[in-house]
Amino acid sequence: MILLQISAAQGPDECALAVKKALERLIQEAEELGITTNILEEERGQRSGTLCSVLVAIQGKNEQQLFERWHGTIKWICESPWRKGVGRKNWFIGVTQFEPELMQEITESEIRFETLKASGPGGQHVNKTESAVRAIHVASGISIKVQSERSQHANRRLARLLLGHRLQQQQNRYQVQLRAERRLFHHQVERGNAVRTFIGIKFIPQS
Repeated sequence: MILLQISAAQGPDECALAVKKALERLIQEAEELGITTNILEEERGQRSGTLCSVLVAIQGKNEQQLFERWHGTIKWICESPWRKGVGRKNWFIGVTQFEPELMQEITESEIRFETLKASGPGGQHVNKTESAVRAIHVASGISIKVQSERSQHANRRLARLLLGHRLQQQQNRYQVQLRAERRLFHHQVERGNAVRTFIGIKFIPQS
């Protein structure tokens, strides 16, 4: 499994729209390659239908191929749907790998686990057995649902890691180390040398 963060960096609303469109395109390409996807965390933009950033898990035989296809700067060439007449037509977002080992570990004794059936989009890739897990941090009440893995054991492990991440955020909203590491990436989206370019409001890949 690979965790990918798609970020609008410090870009305007158009970049947040590009993140949303990139996520949709990535999920489509993942399905074509037989890769499962699961959105773990998202930060919504100010405008409806936009995302400042999203954390998505990809898993499958061809996950590395998909990762290499997307990792880096993504360029979107399109007129702004909101600011007519604006000269700028090039918008940039970034895709990077999110390292689970950066997250704070918490022990299973601190967590109450509940099992449930996987739900949501995914067609034949959704696991119908009760392998999905809801993990609740007893002391804080923080909870998270994970269904990206096929086994309950793997989902429990990922849930524990993500709970550690959420706990860090609550304990120190302004100075948490993980948030600082992730925010650092937001300032590093390179305006150029794009690994992929998409064109128009339909986000069509440039051949």
